[in-house]
Amino acid sequence: MNLRPLLAAALMLSACGTAQAERAVPIPAAAIDVPATNGMQTAVLAGGCFWGMEAVFEHVRGVKSVTAGYAGGTRATANYSAVSSETTRHAEAIRISYDPRQVSYATLLRVYFSIAHDPTQVNRQGPDSGTSYRSAIFPQTPDQARVAAAYIRQLSSAHAFPRAIATKVERGEFFPAEAYHQDFFDRNPTHPYIVTWDKPKVAAFRAGFPKLAV
Repeated sequence: MNLRPLLAAALMLSACGTAQAERAVPIPAAAIDVPATNGMQTAVLAGGCFWGMEAVFEHVRGVKSVTAGYAGGTRATANYSAVSSETTRHAEAIRISYDPRQVSYATLLRVYFSIAHDPTQVNRQGPDSGTSYRSAIFPQTPDQARVAAAYIRQLSSAHAFPRAIATKVERGEFFPAEAYHQDFFDRNPTHPYIVTWDKPKVAAFRAGFPKLAV
């Protein structure tokens, strides 16, 4: 169920206080990491609306580009209209191209769990509900799969969150979203959804991870 077009105006009035209270959850760094290599690496993460996910990771030092898209379903259904029907198995996701000599995969996961989304919500994030808004990691290499699974176990054992972590490690190809979804945060700074949910999240990232922020 895609609530963004329907609730954007209402969110400005009803949810602003909640959004502005957002902060980075203090969680430990991952115990293991993907080895750094020469050249760029790619990460694919899903955690609710890709507008906010994209905005947070675009401000991470060492990230060179972020693409909004869909992961988990087929190429034929990788479009916003189909994905919003909640029948495609796709999740709104982002593809991150990053320099592992500047920021590691495990560090990206720490940002992902701490502030980019709420990993305890099942098939929803904030005002958006449906399987396309689920919390999921799509590893691009066996090392990424191993690190992601280990970090979920580590955070669960540490009781880092008040509720169980819902994040799943999944398989699936990534497909870029439509052009109008790309860089949505930067191109639509006064959009009610951006103002209510995503600007506070980016501010919370900067406050919680000042050494990572650019």
